[in-house]
Amino acid sequence: METLPTDPMHRLRAIMARLRDPVHGCPWDVEQTFASIAPYTIEEAYEVADAIERGSMEELRGELGDLLFQSVFHAQMAEDGGHFDFDDVARAIGDKMIARHPHVFGDESNAKSADQQVADWETVKAAERAAKDAGGVLDDVALGLPALMRAEKLQKRAARVGFDWPEITSVIDKIAEEARELAEARETLPQEKIAEEMGDLLFVMANLARHLKVDPETALRGANAKFVRRFAYIEQQLASRGTGPADSSLEEMDALWDAAKAEGL
Repeated sequence: METLPTDPMHRLRAIMARLRDPVHGCPWDVEQTFASIAPYTIEEAYEVADAIERGSMEELRGELGDLLFQSVFHAQMAEDGGHFDFDDVARAIGDKMIARHPHVFGDESNAKSADQQVADWETVKAAERAAKDAGGVLDDVALGLPALMRAEKLQKRAARVGFDWPEITSVIDKIAEEARELAEARETLPQEKIAEEMGDLLFVMANLARHLKVDPETALRGANAKFVRRFAYIEQQLASRGTGPADSSLEEMDALWDAAKAEGL
């Protein structure tokens, strides 16, 4: 059997090439496609975010490796198909970073605020899209993004060409309007229309987050984590009384929720 390289990156790529070898490789790896691997790539990205959220550097090291392996996997499949290889991927992202940071790699001054650098970044990206003839303003916002994240990106893109509420008050008024429409739909309309109205309300909530400069995905992850902490507190307190949520009233659990909140959970 061929000896693997000792350099970590070369070793990883050699492992992937061997796994994909049509004769001596792993049958599962050989039969995979871009489409079949894509869900794993998304999952690994979320697991990276989860390790960061929990502050676990040991887990983050492993999850970053898993995510890197996904890039190597896709690049190997592309090389197998004669499209490009990992070096092309690395070269392309390197070129992009240099082009998008003229204040670091070029002659521009780097004496800019973070907001100005973001604005410059968006200008460069807009020029790249125009060079690729991307079509409409929203055409290249990825369909595979989580819905909440995609809503925010669609709104940001539309806002750059002037399609946006000028102030937060207008957004809040729209939320109230959508909430009323949802309440009315619940009483009179079929389930698909209720789902549509729910989507409209969530879309405007994402817009409010953008106006408040809050990342909605991060905010919702925080709310999820808070819910888990407080419900765990409810379970612990009920267990100490020899009971559990299924055997308790809503009033009991609500009181324990307030107690968890008072304790800062």
